[in-house]
Amino acid sequence: IKDYVRTLGSEAVLCKHWAEGSAGIEELAYKVVDLANAGHSQFSPLYPDEMPLFQKIETITKDIYHASEVIADKLVREQLRTWEDQGYGDLPICMAKTQYSFSTDPNLRGAPTGHAVPIREVRLAAGAGFIVVITGEIMTMPGLPKVPSSERIRLNEQGYIE
Repeated sequence: IKDYVRTLGSEAVLCKHWAEGSAGIEELAYKVVDLANAGHSQFSPLYPDEMPLFQKIETITKDIYHASEVIADKLVREQLRTWEDQGYGDLPICMAKTQYSFSTDPNLRGAPTGHAVPIREVRLAAGAGFIVVITGEIMTMPGLPKVPSSERIRLNEQGYIE
């Protein structure tokens, strides 16, 4: 594989982290650092931090997901404006959607174009530093309670969970 990839003008790095843990991926880590420090990157952010939140969402959906429109009701748009007024407008956007498609329809596989992206809900993750946009019918994981159940688990003298 390394020889073949070299014929394409690139380089492959063998990773064995699944068998050797962090030692099995050390070569890749050094390669990534070398590439990052080489000064050849053409990276540029998708949108500036100061762009309004809804425009950030539109930029992601149109430029990455190839959608034709974003559908958001009045409450979603008002919530985004409120967060901007409260000083959260510079936060990045994290899209929560199906992993099966660039659309929000898991049955529309691959990278379709011209679809609409309905926004069901938006959530402020102020501590983490981003806005979560919930799309389509995706389910999200619930948060933990103030005191997780794991703190009440005890082992008896025989080593069994009570």
